[in-house]
Amino acid sequence: MSADLELYQDIVLEHKRAPRNFGVLAAPTHRAEGTNPQCGDQISVALQVEQDRIVDVRFKGQGCAICMASTSMMTEAIKGTEVQAAQQLQQHFRAVLTGAEEPEEAYLGKLISLAGVARYPSRIKCALLGWHALGHALQAPLPHTAAQESATS
Repeated sequence: MSADLELYQDIVLEHKRAPRNFGVLAAPTHRAEGTNPQCGDQISVALQVEQDRIVDVRFKGQGCAICMASTSMMTEAIKGTEVQAAQQLQQHFRAVLTGAEEPEEAYLGKLISLAGVARYPSRIKCALLGWHALGHALQAPLPHTAAQESATS
């Protein structure tokens, strides 16, 4: 097995065993869910966005190792970034997995380890599910609540 495949497997398994930012976000400003009916993966992404920056992110749900690892790695990559940077990263990641962009052309950081998923068309939806939920969440802020008001005061 090549070093790239070993690294890919190690990262996927590590993020599946111990997903980062997994759980419930106390006062989200944005939230969306994604479901892949073909395999049963279900992911919910919650964000706390302040002044156009993703200050916190959490996800919950269940899915295959690729889905959970990709979503976990996504949360690490976008936490603390500007919304526009997260959207650009989402576009580059999707382009790499769908073959529209070469992995070397897109700065993906650790996410590059998931580029091999592109060789398995049936798994691309698994890897992109959390990213699709992120995109929908960023487009649909939740109504402002009194709880959010007291949390920011």
